[in-house]
Amino acid sequence: MAGLPGSSVRNSNSADNFLRLHVRANSNSQTDQDIKYVVKSAIVDALTPLMVDVISKEQAMQKLNANLGLIESVADSVLESAGFDYGCRAQVRSEYFPTRDYNQYTLPEGVYDALIVELGTGTGDNWWCVVYPPLCFLENNIGGDTGVKYRSKLEEIIKRYF
Repeated sequence: MAGLPGSSVRNSNSADNFLRLHVRANSNSQTDQDIKYVVKSAIVDALTPLMVDVISKEQAMQKLNANLGLIESVADSVLESAGFDYGCRAQVRSEYFPTRDYNQYTLPEGVYDALIVELGTGTGDNWWCVVYPPLCFLENNIGGDTGVKYRSKLEEIIKRYF
């Protein structure tokens, strides 16, 4: 796979190399869209320390499946605190996704494994990133010092794929 800015991940096995995260809003109302971003931040924050030592997609899937209750609890807590009367459902499953750009990378259309977090009806627009390789978590640490340094391990993993 190419590692240059603007590169495209375009081979027949590329979907097999990625694990995506999609947080789907209850609806496209502004309030549902706004809370989606708060929930996604809380989920990424909760997953970051769990995923830092992950070295394969299979291991990432196992960790996510083992922590679905935590993911739902984090999302439900955010929703409840904000006064929303719907909860969420989280599961790891395969789904078809259209071509999407993520920072300087393009993921081609195809069937991908993904952590799907549906808020309420889950019929609104979604926010997405890549859990493995851990692009979500690298982005989460850019622009602010969290006091925890995960970046070198993440860059090492990312360099294997790009």
